[in-house]
Amino acid sequence: MVTVLGMGNALVDTMIQIENDQLLRRLGLPKGSMQLVDADKAAAIREACKERPTSQVAGGSASNTIFGLASLGANTAFIGKIGLDEVGQFFRSDIEAAGIKPLLFMGTQPSGLAAGLVSPDSERTFGTYLGSAVELSAEDLTPELFAGYTYFHIEGYLVQNHDLMRRAISLARQAGCLISVDLASYNVVTDNLDFLKEIVAEKLHVIFANEEEAKAFTGLEPEEAINEIAKVADIAVVKIGSRGALVKSGHKQVHVPAQRINPVDTTGAGDLFASGFLYGIGNNQSLKEAAELGTKLAAAVISVIGARPDPTFWEQVRQ
Repeated sequence: MVTVLGMGNALVDTMIQIENDQLLRRLGLPKGSMQLVDADKAAAIREACKERPTSQVAGGSASNTIFGLASLGANTAFIGKIGLDEVGQFFRSDIEAAGIKPLLFMGTQPSGLAAGLVSPDSERTFGTYLGSAVELSAEDLTPELFAGYTYFHIEGYLVQNHDLMRRAISLARQAGCLISVDLASYNVVTDNLDFLKEIVAEKLHVIFANEEEAKAFTGLEPEEAINEIAKVADIAVVKIGSRGALVKSGHKQVHVPAQRINPVDTTGAGDLFASGFLYGIGNNQSLKEAAELGTKLAAAVISVIGARPDPTFWEQVRQ
């Protein structure tokens, strides 16, 4: 069985459908961005959206990927930090219900919340209050947390905490884990480029990036960026939206087209692609087969609001 340990920001995602983009402008949230907000701005977003349709699940990039892996049947755990409040307890109970082992530390601030505003064209804009999630530190991590896992998957949003990233990768290597990193956001890559170059100096196993992240990391378009990323990872994955994904390992490269569907909400597409891909390569599938499973999961999640496909979908995929 595939065994995967994830680490990331422990957030509760509240997905909110909006009628048009005027609300984004009023709240000062650039469309398609992920903006960090303080507690007051988070409250203002919730107040402005309180009458709109919403859904709530445990979220965060790495948490979404681990959820997908658990739903496929992998043995999973998640490292994060929550507050001593109802939101934190919701996060814990929600991932436990999905079969994920919670390795959660307690912070001093309220638990993290991510308000995802979904525009009519399916683009999502996040106002994220990190709260206790951002308090996860290098001192929290011990070798025991990493023992027994084949893969360690980490979200790029954590690269802003350099000490945490360095220790996590060091402990994962000591435990014999294969390390997977999702670059997460082009602005995070741009702001931390030198540090990212440092941590990939010793090859990682998998690097996931979308077009914008790949360009921020390499300065190149996807077809050239995949070659540069493959120099610092055993497997490089560049997701190219409606055109699918490019995957390269050594001298072998494949292109897998995206499944054609009517998108509702793009939240979690990259995270769930990573779930399918890691599950595939962990079960000795070819690069093409693993990427096809990733695109299947990505298509399913963008067909619904939020980062989780319908439960019946997982049963069909497992069969």
